[in-house]
Amino acid sequence: MKIVTILGARPQFIKASSLSREIGKRPDCEEIIVHTGQHFDENMSAIFFDEMEIPKPKYNLDINSLSHGAMTGRMLEEIEKILLIEKPDWTIVYGDTNSTIAGALAAKKLHTKVAHIEAGLRSFDMRMPEEINRILTDQISDILFCPTLTAVENLKKEGFEQKKIRVSMSGDIMFDSALYYKHKMKRPKGVDNDEPSILVTIHRQENTDDPKRLRNILNALNTLAEEGNNLIWPIHPRTSKII
Repeated sequence: MKIVTILGARPQFIKASSLSREIGKRPDCEEIIVHTGQHFDENMSAIFFDEMEIPKPKYNLDINSLSHGAMTGRMLEEIEKILLIEKPDWTIVYGDTNSTIAGALAAKKLHTKVAHIEAGLRSFDMRMPEEINRILTDQISDILFCPTLTAVENLKKEGFEQKKIRVSMSGDIMFDSALYYKHKMKRPKGVDNDEPSILVTIHRQENTDDPKRLRNILNALNTLAEEGNNLIWPIHPRTSKII
């Protein structure tokens, strides 16, 4: 069985690493990874592929820094070319990014089966591009792997029980990755391994593009630090630039 996996955002590579390891153990399966380039940073890519033992992509499309429409359109065009060459049995997409919907659309239009991992998640906020991506991807997939029972219930409420789309409660693949990398993790220099810490991540545009909201978040973090809490913040490149 030939599988083409479409990835683009950094978290997708971490999630995909767990499934890719299992696929690699099966002699009857071949996985081809396509990196759309949606999130690309030379240093971070090296960390993913080397330190985290993630299979390197066969194709790198280098599509980034465009509007949502332009990015999705270019990805759709380039992924279609790859699928026509590789002729996979399945196309796997993860999450809710532009890479996700572009990969699902390209595959579906070529009558290739689509598996959506992290299906059924909903924010119920249609202002979020991710919400649009995940809803549309669920609608055109052939099998939906849900990370939680709530995600399964969301799909039931949307009428998926009446559709010819298989819904599976698979569990959270990011948790699998966390368990695998747990013993490989190293704390940053200067941080005591026995000292409780607060991990901070801020990257969604709803938080970073709103100056008032971002200021409130930063003020809250400052308050936590002043109270003696140890903060670990692997800052997102985009967030760093805005600050």
